[in-house]
Amino acid sequence: MTEALTRFELILKNAPQRLADISEEAAGLKPDPARWSKKEVLGHLIDSAANNHQRFIRAQFAPMLELPGYEQESWVKANGYATEQWPDLVNLWLLLNRHLLHVLKLMPAEAAQNQISIGGHPAVSLYAVIVDYLRHMDNHLGQIFA
Repeated sequence: MTEALTRFELILKNAPQRLADISEEAAGLKPDPARWSKKEVLGHLIDSAANNHQRFIRAQFAPMLELPGYEQESWVKANGYATEQWPDLVNLWLLLNRHLLHVLKLMPAEAAQNQISIGGHPAVSLYAVIVDYLRHMDNHLGQIFA
């Protein structure tokens, strides 16, 4: 778990200023009508943080937990991230993730082995969900920074 926490801390140390340096105009541009703008990608990461908050908390209290997935396209559209102000999205993303890091630091070590099934997929450990969350975040931040 220490490696995951260190990785999370590094993301939260390096990404916020890079995100803040993106202009409102650049953040709102869609590279293609069928693809998300940087605002929408960051909004998707906000949705991911919100969903994973539930997972990280609930899975600590049950040896086996089943939770639904979420329809990412619908969530991004319903949240209207394309019309949100970029600095507000950056701050929301940062504060949600700072809290998630805080939650993970407080999590009892044995809870990391609890099993969680998301959206009907085979169960994996909570630790695997945490590692996948960070991988997912890295992937989408890479899209934003490209």
